[in-house]
Amino acid sequence: MSAAFRWRMLLPSKRIIACLDVKAGRVVKGVRFEGHIDAGDPAECAARYRDEGADEIVIYDITASAERRTIDYFWLAGIARALDIPLAVAGGIRTLDQAIACLEHGADKVSINSPALERPELIEEIARVAGSQCVVVGVDSRAIEGEWMTHQYTGSAETMRRTPRRMLDWIAEAQARGAGEIVLNCMDQDGVRAGYDIAQLNAARALLSIPLIASGGAGAAAHFVDVFRGTEVSGALAAGIFHSGAVRIGDVKHAMRSAGLEVRP
Repeated sequence: MSAAFRWRMLLPSKRIIACLDVKAGRVVKGVRFEGHIDAGDPAECAARYRDEGADEIVIYDITASAERRTIDYFWLAGIARALDIPLAVAGGIRTLDQAIACLEHGADKVSINSPALERPELIEEIARVAGSQCVVVGVDSRAIEGEWMTHQYTGSAETMRRTPRRMLDWIAEAQARGAGEIVLNCMDQDGVRAGYDIAQLNAARALLSIPLIASGGAGAAAHFVDVFRGTEVSGALAAGIFHSGAVRIGDVKHAMRSAGLEVRP
């Protein structure tokens, strides 16, 4: 039995994940990582999405890596105490000690992106101590001259840079090093609300036996139906449409149930 087939047999209900991009202590939203505007208080947003039925919350301190710092643990603990759903955090986590501190202060998972590209051994170090289920590798990918290429420091247009790594090569390496989940953010779709990048997600899914989360492009409840029908992703993440109130998590789950897709209550 192939790894991919075993993965499909164990496939759980599809997850709807609300993402909070945080800058200077506030939730922000932008388009293709630019033009950020204020979208509210992180704790209040997280509680609202919990009440609306989010299956998971992800909090990204989007400038932490570029500013060479990590997330504020006590601020994290305050948010974690208010939640009874899984919480993943990201933001400048460069060492095993920092990852463990995030877990000890209430996070269920740590998500590493730019620091993992800087030093891929970090994936193995965290997985060895905390378990692969706690290690998410975030990947920011953009199509350049016919190749999907990974990018670093995407919290602002000023710090963003392309790396030499092909996205497909990098996700395969991340999985081999012990990542328990990949969040693939398709940068060309980010914030434009035109739907998820089905082709890119399918290319990534074909290489992986661990869960893959779709990110970038949600603009309507129907886009979640499309990505779950068109790919074998385990979850779909969105930010701006939830912050603006254009689409509520309950609307997404209703659309999915109406389409015959299994979702959590």
